[in-house]
This record gives sequence, structure tokens and C-alpha cells, in this order.
Amino acid sequence: MKINFTILFFLLGFSLSFAAKVDTLSVPSAAMGKSIKTVVITPEKGGNNMPVLYLLHGYSGDYGNWVNKVPALKALVDQYGYMVVCPDGGYGSWYWDIAGNKDYQYETFVSKELVNHIDGKYNTSKERTKRGITGLSMGGHGALYLAIRHQDVFSAAGSTAGGVDIRPFPNNWEMASRLGSYADNPEKWNQHTVMEMTHLIKPKSLEIFIDCGVEDFFYGVNEKLHEKLQYMNIPHRYLTMPGAHNWDYWSKSIHYQMAFFHEVFHKPTEPAKK
Repeated sequence: MKINFTILFFLLGFSLSFAAKVDTLSVPSAAMGKSIKTVVITPEKGGNNMPVLYLLHGYSGDYGNWVNKVPALKALVDQYGYMVVCPDGGYGSWYWDIAGNKDYQYETFVSKELVNHIDGKYNTSKERTKRGITGLSMGGHGALYLAIRHQDVFSAAGSTAGGVDIRPFPNNWEMASRLGSYADNPEKWNQHTVMEMTHLIKPKSLEIFIDCGVEDFFYGVNEKLHEKLQYMNIPHRYLTMPGAHNWDYWSKSIHYQMAFFHEVFHKPTEPAKK
């Protein structure tokens, strides 16, 4: 007897391949005078007014890291039904705008140029309540940094294994070449580290979810940020799990991150006050 495995898999509820569509775009940046490679993952049944999660890579990474290192990401996009956008953040950009350096205007690119391009090209929701941002390591810091500075653009921010306080690492990851040395420019470093930006978070403006592995070298700064947010009565979720600063941990944590954003995107809106 011949068996039609396609029909069998359909009846059993399996898929022979990921249905999510993966595009690689070259997104123009007027601020930097160049195009930036960006991966866009679209759910099979996204429909109109799709929510969007901007997902940032870490130091020395690139736009293809997430989709290539974590194949389950495509299944998660189909499961939750929202878009994931992974821009290239340059080498050691930390997603900052650096004055006088046209090659490093990644705050403007991600929070303005990229968002406008994606909203113009795809059937996305234009409401900030349907737009979030997260990332790993450098991208975790970048996501919180951008969300705090652009609360009119993003309603939710996440960080997985994020370098959420850059000051304990003054000689690492190209930061001194962007900001000058910490010894000579302490105020500039304070302005560019998430740990010193918590006072800018407006009440009920941002949903925040932070996670980190307990063997991670960024675990200490994540603990400190969690404690500070608690002290300042800023609502947030904080998750720690076994794991180090590697893709084994990040491929697990993305499941929690995406579930969080799905909840945020489907949170009932409060009725307008009369």
C-alpha cells in the first residue's frame, strides 16, 4: 500500500517546512548614506495590521544571525502571527548615533528610517502599541536604549543577556572608539548607558522584559538593573535561567521573549477617559 506522506503529515498536524517567509532587504539610510541589510520574517497568516518586533543582534554579529542561528524563529513567527525584523547594526555600533561620524547613525536608522520603510512596504500596524524591540547582548542594551529614547515609536522593550550597563567594561567592544575613553568622558558614557536612563521611562509607557543566564558575564549588571527598576517602582519582568553568553542560551530565551511580545501586542486597550 502506498502512503501519501504529505496527506499523512497534514492529518497529523505537522508541517513539512516552515511557512513563514524570509526576505532580505537593502534598506536605504539617508543618515548614513548607504543601504543596510535587513532580514524580515513574515508569518504565513499575518494578514493586515501586523504587529512588528525589531530583533537586534550582538557585537560582531549581523542581520542574518538570528534567522541562521535559531531556525525555530521561523516557527515562532508563524505561531504568534507577528513580523520579526532583524537589521544589521554594524560592527560595535551599540545602536547609537555618534556625532560627526556618518557611518554610525544607527539610532536614527533603526528607530526612524527602518520603521518607516517597513511600515511603507508591509501590511503592518502603525500603532506604537503593536511595535516592540528586543535583542541580545549589545542588541539587548540597544533595544532598551532605543525604546527609552523613542517611547513614541515603541511600546515594549526586551533584552536578553544585555550589556545593560556599559561602564564596567570601559575597554571592551569598540565603545571607547565611539564615546571616547570613560576616564575622560564619564558624562557621555552615563548618557549612553541604559542604567542611567531609567528616569526617562514615563509611567505606563513601556512594557519591559529582561532575561539573562546566571553564568553570563553580564549577569551582574542585569541584576543591578532589575534592582534599580524595582527601587524606582518601574514595572517590568525579569527572568534568570541557567546559561552563559552563547547561542545555546539565546536560542532558548527567544521563546520567552516572543511569548512576552505576543502578550503585549494582544493586550486589551484601555477605553478612553470621558
